[in-house]
Amino acid sequence: MTTVTLPTVSPPPGRYAVAPGRSFAELTAYHGPLATLRRRVTLTGASLTVPESESGSGSGSQSEAADAWPVFRFDLAGTMKASLVSEHVEPLADGRHLQLIADLDLRGVAFPVLLRLRVVRCAEGRMLVVGSARLPYRLLRRATGFRLPWSRPATRLRLLLAAEFA
Repeated sequence: MTTVTLPTVSPPPGRYAVAPGRSFAELTAYHGPLATLRRRVTLTGASLTVPESESGSGSGSQSEAADAWPVFRFDLAGTMKASLVSEHVEPLADGRHLQLIADLDLRGVAFPVLLRLRVVRCAEGRMLVVGSARLPYRLLRRATGFRLPWSRPATRLRLLLAAEFA
């Protein structure tokens, strides 16, 4: 019988930021199968906060467990002035993917987003992630007032993010 150790998907506890030039964000609008707009979005800041895990206490409440999740934050500028903050982070079964339930704060309105991240590299004090989120354009427009140019029809948006936290 062999024992398989899955790679860790979280760096040691602490606060990690993205160095300038070590991140990428792109917004793509789709109308059916066609991409009608593809634009790079300026990522003004990104951070990852990994809290200390309390492994010594076995009687932790659910609110304490919720505080133990890592928190991802992405600040966007340009076409989409918004911030994306994770509410819940769940590692998936393969050990290299994370599923984030996050709020996209756009014009003061929190829009729920499901962001799937792939952990490309996780070493001591460094984590490289790539992920995307699909956003229904009509619901986003109604909830937040975000609009694309009239010449660019869209049924959905894809937000692509890549960041190296160190």
